[in-house]
Amino acid sequence: MTVVAIAVFAVAYLLIATERIPKTAAALAGAGIVLGVGVVGSEDAFYSHETGVDWDVIFLLLGMMIIVGVLRKTGVFEYTAIWAAKRAKGSPLRIMILLTLITAVASAFLDNVTTVLLIAPVTLLVCDRLDIKPTPFLIAEVLASNIGGAATLIGDPPNIIIGSRAELSFNDFLINMAPIVALELVVFTLVLPWLFRGSFTVDPDRVDDVMALNEREAIKDHRLLIKCGIVLLGVFTAFVAHPILHIEPSVVALLGAGVLVLISSTKPKTYLASVEWETLLFFAGLFVMIGALVKTGVIGDLAKLAADATGGNALLAVMLILGVSALLSGIIDNIPYVATMSPLVLELTGDIADPTHSEALWWSLALGADFGGNLTAVGASANVVVLGIAKRAGYPISFWEFTKKGAIVTVITIAVAAPYLWIRYFLLA
Repeated sequence: MTVVAIAVFAVAYLLIATERIPKTAAALAGAGIVLGVGVVGSEDAFYSHETGVDWDVIFLLLGMMIIVGVLRKTGVFEYTAIWAAKRAKGSPLRIMILLTLITAVASAFLDNVTTVLLIAPVTLLVCDRLDIKPTPFLIAEVLASNIGGAATLIGDPPNIIIGSRAELSFNDFLINMAPIVALELVVFTLVLPWLFRGSFTVDPDRVDDVMALNEREAIKDHRLLIKCGIVLLGVFTAFVAHPILHIEPSVVALLGAGVLVLISSTKPKTYLASVEWETLLFFAGLFVMIGALVKTGVIGDLAKLAADATGGNALLAVMLILGVSALLSGIIDNIPYVATMSPLVLELTGDIADPTHSEALWWSLALGADFGGNLTAVGASANVVVLGIAKRAGYPISFWEFTKKGAIVTVITIAVAAPYLWIRYFLLA
């Protein structure tokens, strides 16, 4: 069964990477095969927390997509698009920097998937106004979301898993992760002009047209905007207060969507139009295939080999976990990887006497998994969501188009993270 699980995942991943068939079809076909031949059963695929579909991710996405669908009716995205373009004086590069920084900061305090769901429509509108291709902007934003989301406990799903397993608080993440994330964002901003060179040409007449627009006129329904604002404030507050309320973000998102649909009297045709059904099905299929690898012990064996290779050397363990986490998280999605790796890191920390060194293992896992999510188009949930939005908007982003940029950013961010871990937790400890 182990061979079957590996073969199915490898073939499906190859099909996704080469785009021979639609990625959703590849994921669902792979899931169907591992279910059909008995590698995993319905109990494993649909009810198991370790090997099944992560319904929290699925329903968080569904809830936020519905909220965005209602919010779109207000015209607030058009308002934000015009505001951002005018503040940047129509310069595509300045617009990219502004939107990526907004995305990164928002991702630190919201789930990064939620952030890209909110910022992507704004980006599409800005680029439409300036008549420039939105693909580089969308890629830059999702890369920024994965970097910014690393800063806090709630910013990226792997951090929530690590925080729970290691008993690390919101403040622990803020103190240890926020400094390196701030540095990474500075470096990321500096490489943007080079990374997306050739993407910043714009017709001066289009710039003049945008500068002449009045963003206030874009708001179509003020009353609905107020209702959306109240619901979003409640949703975001509940996200931040998760350690106190103990209500999962997925439940919060569904409740927020239900309340907003109720008080706005929006018709199903309107709010369901924004739901990326293909993206949700893709995630479901991917989770089932990865669950097969978890059940057969493939992921656990790979992670244990990485841990055993350290030989008790704390610094070597930190660097190995950082590198392996970045690589594997980019290939198999960082959520199931961290869920599998965290028990092994917990075991490894027990063999290290110095508490500062042992805690550094957790931060290396978090940095490797969060930044590694940028490695490929399927490395993080936010990546898949943005690719789905881009495709529906008529600007499909291929697996390799994303991965060529994401791999460069991953190498840079890991290269910056490595000396940070060494200096802070070993040299200055």
